[in-house]
Amino acid sequence: MHSFVYLASQSPRRQELLTQMNVHFEMLLPASDEDSESIETPLPEEKARNYVERVTLAKSALALSRWEKRNMPWAPILCADTTVSLPNSIAGEILGKPQDELDAIRILTMLSGKVHEVLTAVAITENPKDQPTCLVQTSQVQFANLSREEINAYIASGEPFGKAGAYGIQGRAAAFISRIEGSYSGIMGLPLYETAQLLDRAQVIRI
Repeated sequence: MHSFVYLASQSPRRQELLTQMNVHFEMLLPASDEDSESIETPLPEEKARNYVERVTLAKSALALSRWEKRNMPWAPILCADTTVSLPNSIAGEILGKPQDELDAIRILTMLSGKVHEVLTAVAITENPKDQPTCLVQTSQVQFANLSREEINAYIASGEPFGKAGAYGIQGRAAAFISRIEGSYSGIMGLPLYETAQLLDRAQVIRI
C-alpha cells in the first residue's frame, strides 16, 4: 500500500480534486530548465483522443525521469492532461490554451452555441519499471450563444488563459454552459471516477 502519490501537474484544480478524494500527494514539478510545454503541440491532423493520451503518457515519462534524478522515495506518479475538441471543425479538432486575447476570442467564438467535447486523460505509474496505465474520459458540453460583449468581458477577467478551450467550468464560464453530459470533474481536469480506479489499482490509500 502507498500512503501518497506524486502529482506531476501544476493545476490547482487537480490538487483540489485530489484533496476532495482524501488523497495525500506531493508535487513532482518540472525544473526551471525543463521544456515540458513542447509536448503539448498537436501533431498534424492528430485526433483529440490520441493527442490527450499521447501528451499524458509523455508527461508520465518526464515525471518518472524527474523522480529518478531527485533521489526521492517511491510512490505512484499521477499525471493528467485535458483538451477541448470541436469535432469536424475547419480549425482542427483540438482547441488548446489561447496564446493571446485574439486567440481566446477565436476559440470562444467557435464554441459559441455549439456542443463540444472535453477529453481528459489520467495516467498512473504504479512502479518505476512498468508502463503507466492510462484512462480517457470524454464529456459533451453545450455552450450558449455568446455575444461579443460577453466574450470580451470574460477575456478581460483573465480567466481564459492557461486553460484548454479558453474557459474553466469552475469559474465565470459556468454561466455559458446550458448542459453537460459526462463528468464534471473530468471537465475540470481530473475525472474522479477514473482516477479512483487507477488509485485503487496502484494500492494508494484514500483516507
